Amino acid sequence: MADRPSLIVDDVHVTYRTYGGRRLTARQQKTWHTIGRHVGAVDKVRAVRGISFVADHGESIGVIGHNGSGKSTLLRAIAGVLPTESGAVYADGTASLLGVNAALMRDLTGERNIVLGGLALGQTPTQVEERFDEVVDFAGIGDFLQLPMRAYSSGMGSRLRFAISSAARPDIVMIDEALSTGDAEFRRRSRERVDQIRSEAGTVLLVSHSMSTIRSMCDRVLWVDGGRLRLDGQVDEVLEAYAEATGRPVARRTPARSRAVAG
Repeated sequence: MADRPSLIVDDVHVTYRTYGGRRLTARQQKTWHTIGRHVGAVDKVRAVRGISFVADHGESIGVIGHNGSGKSTLLRAIAGVLPTESGAVYADGTASLLGVNAALMRDLTGERNIVLGGLALGQTPTQVEERFDEVVDFAGIGDFLQLPMRAYSSGMGSRLRFAISSAARPDIVMIDEALSTGDAEFRRRSRERVDQIRSEAGTVLLVSHSMSTIRSMCDRVLWVDGGRLRLDGQVDEVLEAYAEATGRPVARRTPARSRAVAG
């Protein structure tokens, strides 16, 4: 297993359409005899533009960039949630996106969501049953287990989503800001769960705005900017380059080399 990559992202492009109102100019309103200020419009957004990289088994990779840069869209494309316009993704094993926004059914109890969530992630009924208590304990939902999800706080919902997803034991774990939710104890246990996945030759991709989280959990960083991969390299130098570009310089810990990405 160690002699081959766990994940290959090859020149991936993701384009999606937005639907909504487009503001008209005063001349357009007069010419088109339109009442009101907007007309329906469809816009194409190029969210990911030709990103390529290779990940190895046991590697933990941070993904950084400002809001709207394409980080989350990239992870969703790798997970198969979003279709790619062109390019390809090759995964050696199962992949799971551990986002705090994973879909759970608000009108169903926590118990039913655990069962349905586990089955949706590819677990067998026996595996769901074997890991049920683990999910409940990890999420810390306690007496709320038999209540519908709409009665949960946002923190409880986030913890349950993470617990369900990580219990599936995926080979490739993609985490979209999930480690920034919950209290300090939950964040500690979440990081331990990620370390366990890595120790079993799993691969972790972590989107986070917390540079301290990236430093503590990753050994490589991808900097996504405007849908393109701007820099791919070791943690210290990429974070320093990113911080300098955003006006927040940071001290380097160790010498490191990075590789700039064309495009």
